[in-house]
Amino acid sequence: MSRVSNTVATRARRKKVVKLAKGYFGRKSLVFKTANQAVIKSAMYAYRDRRNKKRNFRKLWIQRINAGARINGLSYSTLIHGLKVNGIELDRKILADMAVNDSAAFAKLCEIVKG
Repeated sequence: MSRVSNTVATRARRKKVVKLAKGYFGRKSLVFKTANQAVIKSAMYAYRDRRNKKRNFRKLWIQRINAGARINGLSYSTLIHGLKVNGIELDRKILADMAVNDSAAFAKLCEIVKG
């Protein structure tokens, strides 16, 4: 009696990994073992960077708000504090968009904070 190898499932599993490695350079896209390592590593990078993306966008929004605030004679921290004191609940994403695309409304917010 010979053992069952189940080649179909093995081949399918390996094809799936090599398909995920499509576009990688050299052996990483052709050889199962190196392709598997590359796919695992890329999944780790993707997982990490989905979280880093949130950090990076928050940093970008803060920079844009700070630039807009300084044009209107305020610092970032005084603007954010003033908005909290006045009960204006706008998140940094919206504030950054206003600072870039609607400078008149952003200037009005700065006046409210100053006054």
